[in-house]
Amino acid sequence: MLHQRLSQKQTQKLSPQQIQLMKMLQIPAANLEQRVKEELEANPALEQVDNSLDNDTNEEAWENKEENPEEKEENEKRDEIDMSEYYSEDDDVADYKFNANNYSKDDESRVIPVKVNHTFHENLIKQLGLRRLDDRKRKIAEQLIGSIGDDGYLRRDLLAIEDDLAFSDNLICEQEELEEVLEIIQSLDPPGVGGRNLQECLQLQLERKRQTEAVRNALRIIENQFDAFAKKHYDRLARSLKLSDEALRLAIDEILKLNPKPSGSAGDSEKANQYIIPDFIITNEEGELHLTLNARNAPDLRISGTFKEMIDTYTKTKKPDKEAKQAILFIKQKIDSAKWFIEAIKQRQNTLYKTMSTLMKYQYEFFLTGDETTIKPMILKDIADKIGMDISTVSRVANSKYVQTEFGTYSLKFFFSESLSTESGDEVSTREVKKILSNMIAEEDKKKPLSDQKLMEKLRQKGYNIARRTVAKYREQLNIPVARLRKEL
Repeated sequence: MLHQRLSQKQTQKLSPQQIQLMKMLQIPAANLEQRVKEELEANPALEQVDNSLDNDTNEEAWENKEENPEEKEENEKRDEIDMSEYYSEDDDVADYKFNANNYSKDDESRVIPVKVNHTFHENLIKQLGLRRLDDRKRKIAEQLIGSIGDDGYLRRDLLAIEDDLAFSDNLICEQEELEEVLEIIQSLDPPGVGGRNLQECLQLQLERKRQTEAVRNALRIIENQFDAFAKKHYDRLARSLKLSDEALRLAIDEILKLNPKPSGSAGDSEKANQYIIPDFIITNEEGELHLTLNARNAPDLRISGTFKEMIDTYTKTKKPDKEAKQAILFIKQKIDSAKWFIEAIKQRQNTLYKTMSTLMKYQYEFFLTGDETTIKPMILKDIADKIGMDISTVSRVANSKYVQTEFGTYSLKFFFSESLSTESGDEVSTREVKKILSNMIAEEDKKKPLSDQKLMEKLRQKGYNIARRTVAKYREQLNIPVARLRKEL
């Protein structure tokens, strides 16, 4: 038997505006311009304003900014739609015009020239055109080049490439023919390209160097004692190859000059075009820090003047017909969307500035000196509590954002770290411990590198009471190998 009953419950749901703001907070400065362009294309009620006003502001402008109330005209209601709320005389200036971009209106607009690059594989194909090859060998060579990875290695089995040629080009070939064409590819630049493993890659590079005694000894090491070299068993190498300590050192030096990733020496990789655009700029003016937002790539937006004229036209219509009503609803939807987007941009800039300003004050000493050991322990909750926002909001601000300082450009995530108690009871950042650990390893005797146990003892002597496994964890996070692999002659 069915029973019907009424019940009340409270639920929390995010509004479309809140969802839009959260997405906007996650976008770094490098991608904000593209996001604005997409909105301009999707919404005809939104248009871009020429940058004719001075955008320079300081911290007081952000902290003391008060918006002027919009002057609204009361019009007669048309089908319960009040059109006056969708436009005002102030719409000619973007609502978030007070954002900071550290540029003056008199500054010359400069565009960074971007080099047109060829990919690593395109360079190989281009070099292949200079070799005298028949159509058959050229098809094989192109298939082999297409199988080379971005790091320059050919890790695909030649038997699999045979099958590819048979299915795609109806070309039947033997493995000996593939080996012959592969040798041609391995003679291309950069040296080492087409190697099937690290050993072959290094061997190819050594064979193309001027054959001095050191290079010949290096070839012997790679060809006959590669495993001992990889594990840095130098005593075994000297005994097996009957080399003196000096001859072994010179041979090892030749190997260390080689490139383990040959594609990196091509110079025309697409990755070379990647730039970091800082979202914040911190400047030091006579010992006082100033923060500005790098918002030059965020164009100023306003409601389209065409839509305002359409509103005026339909507002003056005494008895709108069905098509006029539909037009009014369309205009209402687009103007709402445009206003929401402009407001999201404004809130984004406010939230970014508020969060970074608090972070700057928290890590003030670091931004003054650039000394990593002065970084205080700080987690997302510390900043969230100070600005009165949720931890997730701070997390979105910190994600993929960068700050430019006189000491370099840093990711915001760099400044967040856990705390560690010293013997004196003070709390220090794990970032400080990692910096001291890194300095210890950099200054160690490379002939007798410090083990994790020795590093732990030295840190404890400095007052940092941590376990050996914690030292190992920090060392791995710093991408520093174990003591055996740090050993040098």
